[in-house]
Amino acid sequence: MTKAEVIAEISTKTGIEKADVLMTVEAFFKVVKDSMTEGNNIYVRGFGSFVNKKRARKVARNISKNTSLIIEEHYIPSFKPSKTFVAKIKNSKKVKATAAKA
Repeated sequence: MTKAEVIAEISTKTGIEKADVLMTVEAFFKVVKDSMTEGNNIYVRGFGSFVNKKRARKVARNISKNTSLIIEEHYIPSFKPSKTFVAKIKNSKKVKATAAKA
C-alpha cells in the first residue's frame, strides 16, 4: 500500500478531504523525522515505537579491493511494533493465507 492509497482510505473512512488528510499525514511524518533527528524516541500506545538504535563501531571488508575499512559508531531509525499490533498480525487470517501461497 502506498502513501497515496493510505491517504485515500483515510479520506473515505473519515469523510475528510484528501488535501487535509495529506497535510496531516505529512505533518506526522515531519514530526517523527524531526523528533528522531533531535534524539527523541516516539511511542504510540497500541501501535509501536519509533526509536534510534545504536550501531557499534566495526571493521568491514571491501572484498572486491581486498581492503578493510572502519565504520564508526552511528544511529539508525527503527520501528518496534507493540505487542497488541504483533498479536493482531499473527492472528490475521489474510496474512496467514498470503503466507501459505508464497
